[in-house]
Amino acid sequence: MRLIRTFSVVTLVGAALLFAAPARADWLLTPFAGATFSGDSQKENFTYGGSLAYMGAGVVGFELDFGYTPEFFEPDNDEIDLIDDSNVTTLMGNIVIGAPIGGSGAQVRPYAVGGVGLLRTSVTGTDEFFDISNNDFGFDVGGGVYIFFNDHVGIRGDLRYFRSLRDPEEDNEFDIATGGFDFWRGTGGITFRF
Repeated sequence: MRLIRTFSVVTLVGAALLFAAPARADWLLTPFAGATFSGDSQKENFTYGGSLAYMGAGVVGFELDFGYTPEFFEPDNDEIDLIDDSNVTTLMGNIVIGAPIGGSGAQVRPYAVGGVGLLRTSVTGTDEFFDISNNDFGFDVGGGVYIFFNDHVGIRGDLRYFRSLRDPEEDNEFDIATGGFDFWRGTGGITFRF
């Protein structure tokens, strides 16, 4: 029985190494578009942005992700609208964990991502009656998949959860707790690998 388990484990590891792509360093540039939803999002909102990721020779890399969502806090058209303009901007530094599957050229790379950064919210009332802007620290977690058609071009599907962070105490100590502002973002984009 022990011999069968050992053989099974060795076979699975060997198969994974056989089908895994050879290690190489990649820069991945992805302009994206999609929607924000749930949480504090009043409705599904169009969002767009871009990310630049570096995947080293292993499975761990880093990413800089920028997203912009106009009209984030504005209600549906059939409701009374006291908001003239609103938006949410995110700028996150992330750790990316993803192993390539397939050889050189065509390749699939599922990944998980998470990090911290800036969540900026801005709301302006009708006739500029009020103007509120907040810069908060926040975090994002999520995942997705890259699908490459050749060595340089592919597509990416991505789903992330964003939440603000706050200092729970009014003291001089450094404490972090989750804030009350959150939303989900689903995007797709074209990825350029170099």
